Amino acid sequence: MIQLGIFNSLEIKREAPPGLYLIDSDGEEILLPNKFITDTMKIGDEISVFVYTDSEDRLVSTTQKPLIELGGFAYLEVISVTNYGAFLDWGLDKDLFVPFKNQAAEMELGKKYIVHLYEDLDSDRLVASSRYNTFLEDVTTDIKNWDKVNLLVCGVSDLGVNLIVNNKYRGLVYHNQVFKKMFPGDVLEGFVSKLREDGKIDISLEPLGYLNIEPNSQKILDEMKAQGGVLYLHDKSDAEEIKSQLEMSKKVFKKAIGALYRQRLIVLNDDSIALV
Repeated sequence: MIQLGIFNSLEIKREAPPGLYLIDSDGEEILLPNKFITDTMKIGDEISVFVYTDSEDRLVSTTQKPLIELGGFAYLEVISVTNYGAFLDWGLDKDLFVPFKNQAAEMELGKKYIVHLYEDLDSDRLVASSRYNTFLEDVTTDIKNWDKVNLLVCGVSDLGVNLIVNNKYRGLVYHNQVFKKMFPGDVLEGFVSKLREDGKIDISLEPLGYLNIEPNSQKILDEMKAQGGVLYLHDKSDAEEIKSQLEMSKKVFKKAIGALYRQRLIVLNDDSIALV
């Protein structure tokens, strides 16, 4: 069955004036318009195409890669506003519709918003919603403490930076654990530090426990080499200064330089650390 809103692997079945017709294992056909056809495509080839609906609500395929797929979340820009709702740039020729009822706040032209993509079952169309929180789930057994996870930055609250975790869950990294600038739409990796009873997840942007020593030690070595072998930071340096130069906490910095010192890779001076 050809599936709306995702990439489908389909066979090129036949050629027609509007383009190539592709077929799935059940014999269902879909058009790939001429503008997406390349010289290398041949009858019988299997190709990957994204399926959505055209301006007349017919299923159609494209080789373009959208910025969001069915069930996903992304940070997209409003490129037009009408009496019916807003339209977003999602990387395809046909813009992505956000009805007024799906807008957490009235969308404005040129601004970007975190949205969720889903299929409206009444119209069989792909639509977006900036009320993305309603599509997030409480954490289940498929995630546990210390796991590495994928993160999408949503915005800032009084407690910290709100995140979408693994395209599925609500996450938070507290302000006192943020050591680099983060903006809505940023995609990064982090680590589960706590599974909360309310179904949300506390996140650390740095590996936990012993795991954080080695990569951060390497980061310090790289920075020292870039600065001629000397870094004007030490274990008494101000935490904000360490954060500004290395984007890590003072605690992590002290662990990292301790590991480097024990390996006799650096010397500790009163006002700096230096390569041996």
